[in-house]
Amino acid sequence: MTDTAPVQDAAPAADASSEKPHHGYITDKDRYLARLKRIEGQARGIYRMVDQEQYCIDILTQVSALTSALESVALGLLDDHLKHCVVDAVKLGGDEGEAKIKEASDAIARLVRA
Repeated sequence: MTDTAPVQDAAPAADASSEKPHHGYITDKDRYLARLKRIEGQARGIYRMVDQEQYCIDILTQVSALTSALESVALGLLDDHLKHCVVDAVKLGGDEGEAKIKEASDAIARLVRA
């Protein structure tokens, strides 16, 4: 999502065990949910187009739009993950930072293959 607000770095709480961890996308959660709701509607629209035997190229155009919308959400989530979860883990150091970097690299590889 290109219109996301910058993610603020969360300072670790004094007693982090009592707090629920926050993910990087949390500041844009409502925007992500609204976008996913629109994507859901697009998918239902494609279903109707096939059910009504619409022209193939028109359906493919909508599939392309849906794919782009999903990619936009994925890239926004990845950006938020890198700026929040990975940065925080690297600041803490040790194995956690390395694990988050590997996790992000694996996610990028899955997105590139898709």
